[in-house]
Amino acid sequence: DEYATQQRQAVEPLQRRTLIIENPRIDGMTVDEVVGGGSDVVISRIKRRGASEVQAAAASALLHVGDAVLAVGTERNLDRFQQAVGRADDADLLQAPGAVAHRRVLVTNGKVLGKTMRELGLDHHFGVTVTRINRGGLEMTAVPNLTLQFGDVLQVVGQEDRIAAAATLLGNSLKALNQTRAVPILAGVLAGMALGALPLPIPGLPQPLRLGLAGGPLIVALLVSRVGRIGPLVWHMPLIANAAFREFGLAIFLASVGLMAGPHFGAVAFSARGALWLATGLCVTVVPLVSVGCLALAIEKMNFVVVSGLLAGSMTDSSALSFAANMCNAETPMVAYAAVYPLTALTRILVIQVLTVVLCG
Repeated sequence: DEYATQQRQAVEPLQRRTLIIENPRIDGMTVDEVVGGGSDVVISRIKRRGASEVQAAAASALLHVGDAVLAVGTERNLDRFQQAVGRADDADLLQAPGAVAHRRVLVTNGKVLGKTMRELGLDHHFGVTVTRINRGGLEMTAVPNLTLQFGDVLQVVGQEDRIAAAATLLGNSLKALNQTRAVPILAGVLAGMALGALPLPIPGLPQPLRLGLAGGPLIVALLVSRVGRIGPLVWHMPLIANAAFREFGLAIFLASVGLMAGPHFGAVAFSARGALWLATGLCVTVVPLVSVGCLALAIEKMNFVVVSGLLAGSMTDSSALSFAANMCNAETPMVAYAAVYPLTALTRILVIQVLTVVLCG
């Protein structure tokens, strides 16, 4: 709960505010001209002066002095926008009568991915307004330069039939959102294997380094997750499939370790050499982890959820991450784990090869 509270405090929430147009310079300007100048505010509804009903704020709608508009944005951006257009009003245009509806629409059509809100032009083509976008639980203002990604949830305001037409373009398919795409995953794995096999010549070393089957797919996964889509390939994995892959991979990893170490574990672990290895491993792992953990909690005042993910990621230990997630009863340690895991894994892969070449010839 403390971690969730800290995360919410770090993000400025979106608000609605009813504003009365008083600036004579705005009189006769379109909605697109007023909000398209980098204000980071979206106008969703308009109530004309003297009218009893509201209408959707299409991009081409003209604004006049005395009109009331419903603006959506952060408090800071709304304050700046209010100074430019007029004054605030207590009326709630969201509850005012009128032929205006709002729906949440999923972005699942591959043809619209990578396009900005301005390029998509929902306001011009369908006469609807996107007031906010929810991406991974984070709400953002639908500013013109914001790029759409697979799985975004758009808050669309307008007439019901026009919203339906816009939803058709965006996809709005729950089935597509929950579908596991095997072809992009296979393509990413093959590309990662190819990258991992490429030699990386390093001056001063007699042999080139390689990222291997672990480092190559990791680099490709980071790249394709950032890009999101290449042609018809969309890299999106549903949460259920992601959890299934992680649990299955963890089980296979632990099983392989047990099968490899099982036949000789007892003889080695209870011998003098085994005791030395255990003591050395205890010092190498526990001492740094406990020291860093205490430093992070006591001095840096980090949340326990963050610290547990950082420690698991610093060991590149998926079983430690699973233990931390079960302890917190949430997937939140995954964020901190993912932040440090790539650098730690690549460093370990490359440093081991350098040590092997230098020390063992």
